[in-house]
Formats: sequence, C-alpha cells, structure tokens
Amino acid sequence: MIRILVVDDHIVVRSGLMALLNGKNGMEVIGDAADGHEAIQKAQELKPDVILMDFSMPQGMDGLTATQELKKILPDISVLILTMHDDEEYLFRAIQSGASGYILKSAPHDELVTAILSVATGSAYLYPSATKRLMNEYLDAMKNGESQGAFDTLSDREREILSWVAKGYSNKEIAEHLIISVKTVETHKSNLMEKLGLKTRPDLVKYAMKKGMLNFE
Repeated sequence: MIRILVVDDHIVVRSGLMALLNGKNGMEVIGDAADGHEAIQKAQELKPDVILMDFSMPQGMDGLTATQELKKILPDISVLILTMHDDEEYLFRAIQSGASGYILKSAPHDELVTAILSVATGSAYLYPSATKRLMNEYLDAMKNGESQGAFDTLSDREREILSWVAKGYSNKEIAEHLIISVKTVETHKSNLMEKLGLKTRPDLVKYAMKKGMLNFE
C-alpha cells in the first residue's frame, strides 16, 4: 500500500481527496493536516510514503516551507505539491523546496493518481506543460552560458572582474582598482565571456545578478 498524508487548509478539499484516493490503486490515506506545522507533526508520527501538499495555506505554515522542513527531517519522503498556480515562478520554487512533483488542482483524477504513483516509486512528476517550461528554461540557460559547471571554470580573478564589469566599471577603472594593466583586464574579460558564452555587457549584468554578485557594499 502507498500510505498518503493529505495536507490542505480547506476541509472540503481534504475530505474530497481522501474519498477519491483511499483504496484506489493500492493507496491508503492514513491522515490529513490543515497546515504545514500539522503536516510536519503528522508526518513524523505516521511516516507516510507520499504527502499531497497544498501550495498556499494562508494560516500557519505554507506548503513550501513545510516541504523544506520535512526534507530535512525525513529526507526519503516524497512530497507532491497540489496547487492552482499554473505559473513557472511557483513551479521553480516548489522544485527548489525539494518537492518530488507538482500538479494542478484542475488536473483530471487519473492524472493525480498517476502523479502519486510516480513520486511514490522515487520518480519525479510534472504536469505536461510544466515539463515544456523547464525544458525551455534549460535551453535558455544554455544559450546564456549558464550550463552546469560553467561558473566553476572561472578563476578567482575572472570572477572578480565579472563583478566589477557588471557593476558598470570601465576596464581602466578596474585596472586601477586591482593594480593591474588594462590589457590584463581585457584578457580576463575576454576569457570569462568565452567560458560563459556571453557576448555583451548586458549579458554580463544579467548573469552576475542571477549569481548574486551585484553587491555594491
């Protein structure tokens, strides 16, 4: 049996999901919770295989915070986010929190069952259009030089110059600050742009911003 904990702040939704899933395809709903705090407590007590977690719960702890905490306490547990938000920002936040899957509340019942079965066996599940969005995001990242490990290939000096360039300093100003020649700055700048696949200063600014490098203190 796949043991499921249902978490949603609306009792009608919880009751409906419990009635829908209990006893179907080898599933057993072993408990429910109204917010993230209760979810963490129940999960530790009941040890479910899958937690069906509402994204937005205004009262108490929300679904993403609860997911992050649960993955620290029970790292092997699978959390399937159930939400009305068909938005890539919410999707990426859910993935970053450690969720194993993300499905919309508007999804057909059969798709929900499929999603639960997938995460229960250790696989990930995203609704079809979400998969397409992630693929587009990955391809965009590749075009912008954000392929995995690209940043790690930069030397400490190249990272330093990337930060200064992105903040708007000229080659001459960077050279004066670092006490090196302008030509050396230009060489480092050329090398780092080649490694990252970037072509222009705006590209550098966007990249540095995403890497959290634009600290002007």
